[in-house]
Amino acid sequence: METGPENSVRPFFARHAVLLFYVLVLALVLLLGVLVNAFLGVTGTGTAPSTPADLSPAMYGVAVLAGPASYTLAAVLTTTLAFGAAGLRDLGARLIRWRVGVRWYAAALLTAPVLMTTTLLALSLTSNAFLPGIITPEDRASLLVAGLVAGLLAGFFEEIAWTGFAAHEIGRRHGVLVTGLLVALPWFVLHLPLWVPADTGTVPRALSVAAIVPWFLAYRVLMVWVYTHTRSVLLAILMHVPITASGFILASPAMVGVPDVVYNLILGAALWILVAAATAADRRTPAARRGPDRSGVPLEGGGPRRGTREP
Repeated sequence: METGPENSVRPFFARHAVLLFYVLVLALVLLLGVLVNAFLGVTGTGTAPSTPADLSPAMYGVAVLAGPASYTLAAVLTTTLAFGAAGLRDLGARLIRWRVGVRWYAAALLTAPVLMTTTLLALSLTSNAFLPGIITPEDRASLLVAGLVAGLLAGFFEEIAWTGFAAHEIGRRHGVLVTGLLVALPWFVLHLPLWVPADTGTVPRALSVAAIVPWFLAYRVLMVWVYTHTRSVLLAILMHVPITASGFILASPAMVGVPDVVYNLILGAALWILVAAATAADRRTPAARRGPDRSGVPLEGGGPRRGTREP
């Protein structure tokens, strides 16, 4: 039986699937930047908007979703090249997997909102700058809906890529902590344009960005931990929602400079405590109960399992 070009190339792509994914993400993001600059040139503006407020609502929506959509495209392309139709079916199955324990829904839906709100309310005892943003506006319902819609859309596109592909494949070879960090670092770098704040003059911009790193990394590690135990991309999408929605619902215009740094550092410390607690809980759980993939859920499709060979 002859081996076609597709069958001869696919094992190579499967062995280097994660690298291929990251290369495609970088290429698509760069292409997106070129297209944006070309669009600005055609429209005659010549320069990129300095703030989201400079964009129309429609353009802002496109700008917010373009990046996550490119990550999803990279994941789908890589899965197709490396694992074919079987890999796509497996990704789809994990995307709609909802039959998991209630405690995992609680972990996904409540971790960020509870910690963020508790931290802000505690700090608000020292300064009104920490009051959650949703307390002051009159149109709270619109703010809440906007945050949830943005969170669901961003979470859907991002987590197909970062959890459904990257964490799934990296997790075959590494534990939760290493997998979380290997996913979180490029994830953070790609989000830098969103996280770099305007210079307030009170805190160096580098310090403001550095203060975000601890909680950003810790939260991704927790997302990987939940995924490892559930193999549910749907749950990862739900867990992503609060970190996007918080920008609409909890962020306060007054929380800039020192208050922003303090909040991010305290939130990061709290999340790393949760990471330590999750790690300790896993160590107390017998390996036989967790299963060989540390999840209790059989691995399906995707790349070859550890200890197996390509046919």
